[in-house]
Amino acid sequence: MAFIKQFFPKSIFICCCILCLKSGYSQDVEPRRWTSIPLGINVVGATYVYTNAQVNFDPVLELTDVSLEANTFAASYVRPFKLANKLARVDVVIPYSIDHWEGFLSGEAASTNRSGFMDPWLRLSVNLIGPPPGGPKELKEYYEENPVSTTFGVSLGVTLPFGQYFDEKLINVGNNRFVFRPQAGVVHRWGLWSFEVTGSLTIFTSNTNFFNGNTLSQNPTIGLQSHLIKQFKNQMWASLSAAYNQGGSSIVNDVSNNDQRAYFYSGASLGYTFAGNQGIKIAYIRSQALRDVGSDSNSLALAWSMSFR
Repeated sequence: MAFIKQFFPKSIFICCCILCLKSGYSQDVEPRRWTSIPLGINVVGATYVYTNAQVNFDPVLELTDVSLEANTFAASYVRPFKLANKLARVDVVIPYSIDHWEGFLSGEAASTNRSGFMDPWLRLSVNLIGPPPGGPKELKEYYEENPVSTTFGVSLGVTLPFGQYFDEKLINVGNNRFVFRPQAGVVHRWGLWSFEVTGSLTIFTSNTNFFNGNTLSQNPTIGLQSHLIKQFKNQMWASLSAAYNQGGSSIVNDVSNNDQRAYFYSGASLGYTFAGNQGIKIAYIRSQALRDVGSDSNSLALAWSMSFR
């Protein structure tokens, strides 16, 4: 049976809930976000993320015991460069997801599967305060001369509406809209320790081809994340993370659904550098809804990266 295909008067609101819930568990909780990369270096990476989410809807929607199991794969590329005598970088990520939804609608079991490319995104970052632009040797010398230092940066990320999307389906892997995310962050380093704080504002454009010809808008969200990171002398590092995100209530055809969300995230990461230019990372992220309607999720990520000239 197709998931959520009955009770059409409720289906629009159900779809809006699903959209907000997916954006809730997919927030980027990213330690070492503002790490300086030497000029002349390219970084490619591959990431796998397994997510299991338990979804809670308003009881009036008659959806119970809803769960999402998602397997997400992503390819990434990072390139630093010099911008107005500041160290900058561009990130590009192309994700692909395989999702399985299941639950009970009015007491009847229902499920569906979705797979395809998600919306890719790119991000431009500039460190306004911190190490000057330079190669690996200059960056190493800077940190040796400044064992206690602070980096402050700003960025703009853009999610592009190129993911798989069908307006006749309630659930999609793409969202058919642009998403803009300006960020500002600060990192304070002392010896082998560092502490990061990043603030975000996420702005959504309207999806004018939303389910069956409707128009979907979404209010902005605000977020704050922090990371305590320890660098070990054996090329290993570890971090503990916490984050908060709220907002994002949906609007269909100029009518608000009053479905604002709030989430708390916690996480831990462990990374290791080997062969001089490669790294692996394993990370766990837990999201918890702070309201009666929302989703609680657990995500496990495994990432590999390689740098080259």
